[in-house]
Amino acid sequence: MEKQLFDVAWLDAREAVTLAELAQICAMSVDELDELTDYGVLVPTGDGRQERLFSAECVVPLRTAGKLRQDFDLDLFTVGLLLGYLNRIEVLERQLLSLQAQLPGNAPA
Repeated sequence: MEKQLFDVAWLDAREAVTLAELAQICAMSVDELDELTDYGVLVPTGDGRQERLFSAECVVPLRTAGKLRQDFDLDLFTVGLLLGYLNRIEVLERQLLSLQAQLPGNAPA
């Protein structure tokens, strides 16, 4: 069995990544990421720098969408829709966990 090597990096969701870094991390081309930006599902941070930066928070959903794109041969418009749904699911899961923590008997001891 052949061993696989993985690049591992700890990404803080509060950090920013460049377009080139995002392309490399998510195995997508810069043109594909530009198209997703045009669709409005990938939004650069608004700091006015020459190079566009993106929140590291988008890395995990974008990698997931990219993997599903390869697995199911999806076009970029569909990936954009999928990315929106993945982000919405994440928000709803956080809200659910927050509400569950407020229920009686779920408070930390």
